[in-house]
Amino acid sequence: MKIASFSVKSDHHIGIVQDGQIISLTALGPDDFPACMKTFIERGSELRKRAEQLIEQRGNDDAKFSLSEVKFLPPIAQPEKIICVGLNYIDHCKETGMEPPASPVIFSKYANAIVGHNDVIEIPINSKEVDFEAELAIVIGKKAKNVSEEEANDYVFGYTIMNDISARDLQFQDGQWSRGKTADTFAPIGPVVVTHDEVGDPHELAISLELNGEMMQDSNTSNLIFTVPQIISFLSQSMTLKPGDLIATGTPPGVGMGRNPKVWLKNGDRMKISIERIGTLSNHVKA
Repeated sequence: MKIASFSVKSDHHIGIVQDGQIISLTALGPDDFPACMKTFIERGSELRKRAEQLIEQRGNDDAKFSLSEVKFLPPIAQPEKIICVGLNYIDHCKETGMEPPASPVIFSKYANAIVGHNDVIEIPINSKEVDFEAELAIVIGKKAKNVSEEEANDYVFGYTIMNDISARDLQFQDGQWSRGKTADTFAPIGPVVVTHDEVGDPHELAISLELNGEMMQDSNTSNLIFTVPQIISFLSQSMTLKPGDLIATGTPPGVGMGRNPKVWLKNGDRMKISIERIGTLSNHVKA
């Protein structure tokens, strides 16, 4: 199931993307489906079954929209936590000149950084070295504390795409990464959340990023150093994960700072991140 948050004119909806269109669950069952992805996630299988029933039972054309007539919103606009894993592809470690870590390298972004599909990424006035990072993001489905690796997959609702935009000059000036990682618009996500059953094995997905039509990153999640279960188990030993929390799993090689000459984002640039079985997240850059 591919689930999206979107708007038509000024109305917000949650809906299912299928067969080149989007079906609004909010329009079909407003009592069951407020336009809130976190509510959908928190109510779990109960709401998924209700969604499937509504789509099968009602062929209401007023609830169907073409993808071109809707604005995709961030699937989850206000997660409690946005957790990121750094240095999680061996080749990316090499291009940054860093040793592969012995345990996951963790940092956070804040909700101010979240934007959606086709939204603008803004270069802040205090940075001249803004970079891109294509990442698979985990969407947590239920409360998780002290979870073992063997049971970790049971806590995954689904997956989406994140572009971990990074102001490298700020990131390395500070000695810790927060200011360089969580400027406004630095966490584009979407366009959809795909449920874990439809994605299948998250460690067999092609992942790529194009900048102005040129392939910059081209890899596969099979190259992750720390797997999805390892990451969830590791984090849950320190913090309680909640429904709707986002965990970005790291980026493959090909980022701008690892190139010679280096490639920094500039006004007018356009990016497309594609992850197999999830979709394509597109954004453009504004200075």
